[in-house]
Amino acid sequence: MDTAEVLDHSLPWTESDYLALGETAQRIELLDGGLLIGPSPSVRHQVIVRGLAAALEPGCAAANRTLLPVINLRLNPTRILNPDLVVTAELDLTAACVPADAVLLIGEVSAPHTATIDQVLKPHLYAAAGVGWYLLVEQESLTVKLHQLQGAHYVERATTKRGEALELTEPVRATIRPEDLVP
Repeated sequence: MDTAEVLDHSLPWTESDYLALGETAQRIELLDGGLLIGPSPSVRHQVIVRGLAAALEPGCAAANRTLLPVINLRLNPTRILNPDLVVTAELDLTAACVPADAVLLIGEVSAPHTATIDQVLKPHLYAAAGVGWYLLVEQESLTVKLHQLQGAHYVERATTKRGEALELTEPVRATIRPEDLVP
């Protein structure tokens, strides 16, 4: 689907409409019949995601978990988001989307222009879908915040800054040092 077709598409967007977009250069997410469209992540953003994945991967392998970068995460039939990375308990390689109930942890890297979405909207949506852990890296300061689902909301369990280490024990074991996330 080209840009003109996207702009001319009538609301609401359905899951099948969204999936028909295929792979795109922009990050496009489905939210309650509308689309959230953003640019591709910056180089710094991608480097931080890669560093975060490198820190989580050994623990994922040891716990027989799968770490995936940017995937279609189905929170419900009207909400499909593209988190920077997820740790899953199980994986269907034929599925177009990973269901939220298979996700143990979501990681997002927040930039100034995505701060409200990453710090307010997405945690609310991920919590409503029942995802147990939310890991947020603030791109500018390299502060790492770990949140755990408690009831219907996330509770901050740790805030880690440069010179400190976040020691994860759940849902996988990992040590995350903010300064190691960028070269």
